[in-house]
Amino acid sequence: MTPAPGHPRIADDDAATIVRVSEARVRPERFDAFHDFIVAAVREFPRRHAGLLSHEVLVAPPHSLLYVSYWRSEADLVAYAGEGWRDQPVVLPGEDAYLLAPLQVRHFTRISPI
Repeated sequence: MTPAPGHPRIADDDAATIVRVSEARVRPERFDAFHDFIVAAVREFPRRHAGLLSHEVLVAPPHSLLYVSYWRSEADLVAYAGEGWRDQPVVLPGEDAYLLAPLQVRHFTRISPI
């Protein structure tokens, strides 16, 4: 299957990929600045985190921004986010100044390609 333009490339053999969704509720007047901040901050993540297969930023202005990352294994997530990866979001320095509420994090398992 060929992904749509801009869609993360996840190989069929990565079927058990862990999908991590971090949701930010953003101050509307800071939304554009926060988007730029996040994109700049995560741009190098694939080079720094070996288990990160792909990632993307999704927006629903004026309040919601999702950072979606696709991980090869739980061990890779522990290396990135620490032992509390299931419940604790990774908060970047200065990120709180943009937010209406604390980050929320959820995880899903991609069990098969469609």
